[in-house]
Amino acid sequence: MKLDSAGLQILSRQECVALLPAASIGRIVFTDQALPAVQPVNFVLDGEDIVIRTGIGSKLAAAASNAIVAFEADEFDPTARTGWSVTVVGPARAVHEPAEIERLSVLPLRTWAPGSRDHYIVVRAEQITGRRISSWHGERET
Repeated sequence: MKLDSAGLQILSRQECVALLPAASIGRIVFTDQALPAVQPVNFVLDGEDIVIRTGIGSKLAAAASNAIVAFEADEFDPTARTGWSVTVVGPARAVHEPAEIERLSVLPLRTWAPGSRDHYIVVRAEQITGRRISSWHGERET
């Protein structure tokens, strides 16, 4: 098991991909008017790619199309002080081809937000990194 300088377990790409479906919400990081923006999103994996549904006129749809973005998902248990975090970086693209839209529409991706979410964004996972924290055996901070 490889550890980083903070003592967190470094996850392999395969471990990261296996963990991602366990998270119900992720966060996409993109640039909006030259400033960083973070938005929580529902997502599903298509292979290793992240698939997100959004509204056609949304800020996310406008900003993330044809841009390099970051995506993060995690799960933590504050009582046990355990958890993991996975980050994906890669180009995002809007999906326009009817055949691909049809294929993506049958994936188990259900949005929580109200309103029309018929616009798909796919993030190609060029870089995938992750860390896991196991239960901490030291003194609790006060």
